[in-house]
Amino acid sequence: MSARNSILNTLRASLQGTAPIVDNFDAALVTAPWTYPPEERIARLRQLMETVHTETHVTTTGRWPLLLAQLMHTKAVDSLLIAPATAHGRQLLCAWEDLPDAPHTHAYDRPIEQWKAELFNDTPASLTGTLGAIAATGSLILWPTADEPRLMSLVPPVHFALLKASEIYSNLYEVMQRFNWASQMPTNALLVSGPSKTADIEQVLAYGAHGPKDLVVMILEDA
Repeated sequence: MSARNSILNTLRASLQGTAPIVDNFDAALVTAPWTYPPEERIARLRQLMETVHTETHVTTTGRWPLLLAQLMHTKAVDSLLIAPATAHGRQLLCAWEDLPDAPHTHAYDRPIEQWKAELFNDTPASLTGTLGAIAATGSLILWPTADEPRLMSLVPPVHFALLKASEIYSNLYEVMQRFNWASQMPTNALLVSGPSKTADIEQVLAYGAHGPKDLVVMILEDA
């Protein structure tokens, strides 16, 4: 008998004659205090995110490409990493096609091994979508995909994120139920509240030590 089977048999034997503990979980304990009407969620999210140095802007689903161009010019950022296979990537390329002085874009369209140095050294900003956000904690939900890998939100110094106002949820439990995480847990879900920061060195708070130093969230109202 293998060591694995021996351990499993011992565990099974230890359960003989026992009864399962009744599950008394009460969802209200983790939802009721952290539930917000839809009309209050944007304000709640912005308050919490701006407290930790996240920059937020409210715009619309049609105007965000113009706002993004303006923000990049203000920040003197002239290049943007995008995922052109996504809906927002296609929208951005279309909107910027005839825009005077539009920032330069380049695509995440190669294996990382082929352009690691360029990504880490010559990519000042990126744009990603989000799965939604959590009003209770002021957190974005990032769900990386093959078209929009995790490195897009982790490496460039400035991270621009798109968030639909209709996808701001009250609390984490609501998100887990909405997307059925109990049976379809994502392999790489990220909860992000602000730019990267650390105070490990001499207890001096520094931004951008192990991720973006600037996080800019564009909240898209459905108009």
